[in-house]
Amino acid sequence: MAHQFTQPELAIPFQSIRGVLDKYRNEQPEKIALYDLEQDRSISWGKLADTSEQIARYLISRGIKKGDRIGLLSDESLDKMIIWMGIWRLGAVVCPLNVEINASHIKELLQSIGPKLTLWHSDLDGSALTDGVAGDVMRFDNWQADSPSTTDITEFFNAVAQADKNIKIESENGPDDLSCIFCTSGTTSRPKCVVYDHMAYWLNGLNTIDFLGLTADDRTLEYRSFGWNSAQVLSLMPWIETGLSMYMAPRFSRSRFFEWIKQHELTFAAGVPTVVNMLLNEPTGVTADDIPSLRLMTCSTAPLSPEQWKQFEEMYGVTLLQLYGMSEAGWICGNRHYKRQMGTVGPPAKHQEFLIVDSEEQGCPTGTEGEVTIGGPQTCVATISPEGEWEDQRDVRMRTGDLAIIDEEGFVRVTGRTKDLIIRGGVNIAPLEIDNVLMSHPQIREAAAIGIPDKIYGEEVACYVVAKPGEQVSTDGILAHCGEALPEFKTPKKVYLVDTLPKSDRGKVLRDDLKKLWAETN
Repeated sequence: MAHQFTQPELAIPFQSIRGVLDKYRNEQPEKIALYDLEQDRSISWGKLADTSEQIARYLISRGIKKGDRIGLLSDESLDKMIIWMGIWRLGAVVCPLNVEINASHIKELLQSIGPKLTLWHSDLDGSALTDGVAGDVMRFDNWQADSPSTTDITEFFNAVAQADKNIKIESENGPDDLSCIFCTSGTTSRPKCVVYDHMAYWLNGLNTIDFLGLTADDRTLEYRSFGWNSAQVLSLMPWIETGLSMYMAPRFSRSRFFEWIKQHELTFAAGVPTVVNMLLNEPTGVTADDIPSLRLMTCSTAPLSPEQWKQFEEMYGVTLLQLYGMSEAGWICGNRHYKRQMGTVGPPAKHQEFLIVDSEEQGCPTGTEGEVTIGGPQTCVATISPEGEWEDQRDVRMRTGDLAIIDEEGFVRVTGRTKDLIIRGGVNIAPLEIDNVLMSHPQIREAAAIGIPDKIYGEEVACYVVAKPGEQVSTDGILAHCGEALPEFKTPKKVYLVDTLPKSDRGKVLRDDLKKLWAETN
């Protein structure tokens, strides 16, 4: 068996959001809790605790109760996160749907979720997003530290300010209560939704703290959507569990990234392969001497080659940690600030049941490739299919679809996806191995291998390649490079030079789209 699981003692015991906010209001009321970099606004922990209670009182006055679902439609902003904390203070369920997906899909998702109230930011077309959706609908503008200057109670924060302050909030969230319903993706088709309880989030946050060594003294940067599980477990939960200061932006900005870090002395920044590649291939001139406060960055959502990893650390002098997770399972593995190995996703995360299995679902020996499966209380409690059907996931061991090997030291190397395997003459070939060889070529920016039909072998290896800016790379040179590092049967037989690779909104290469491209052009 590849890994024996024992649930360890929690480094930080579970607390309700009420308990967390009460603690920080008493211990660090003036400390920055959230800082909106786009709008140059912030809120202290003391003010956040008070405002969250005001929001909870207002929701009670509207008939909202613990366990009720509230849709939250907004780009990333201070206002969104303040409302989020007010919803959790009451013990209600936040549903932060990604506003970048198709408006018709958002309406369908809201209908399947069944929110009692849906809140939308005034920057959006609220009518298009909520027309026909059951339950109450209300817009919100920017939160103000002082009392609003208008009496427009159709606007959320104005109504909150005028709510009866004598309303008692007798509810709070427990570990087994539902906490959040979010969607996985869906730029072109209706996405799946995932349902978590509070304990699952708490355990995922503890995993992040173990990976990164975060403390209350850290100042972290998150520029991804909090509608994504990755941002929730990497940034939101450690913020809640440690009381650190979180700085946020609605999206990544190459021109402002290091400016944010220098100006606010940020100590940690989230990362994804797209950002890492951008900073590698379009150097900013920044060195470690320019950003002394930044000690860590992460890279998740897609594998990072050892060459990219090493080059990034040498260029910026910042420790980079590759992590591995899944929307339905939370964190699966992660390199630690105290223990890491380039080319791997690190050892299994503490608070879940990790097991690599063979085709008969038996545990694989160390060093043997198999499929990653995950179980335990840190995984989601339910999923909602694109058709709107709820499926209970409690006590279910999830098959991730990822192939991996665990070594004798406990480090896990992801080798590919089961559905992406190239089967050439009956031999399984993991495209990720070929991707890594391609990415070690000094003139290549991005690359992805796929299997294409072959009359003799069934499938043959091909690859799509994006050259670095200003570089001229030849197909013969690429084939020669691969031939030096790979056996003949794994070496690509066709190379296609393209300007960009198709990717999901999380930055993952869409190999199925490359296969469709090949079929359309060959």
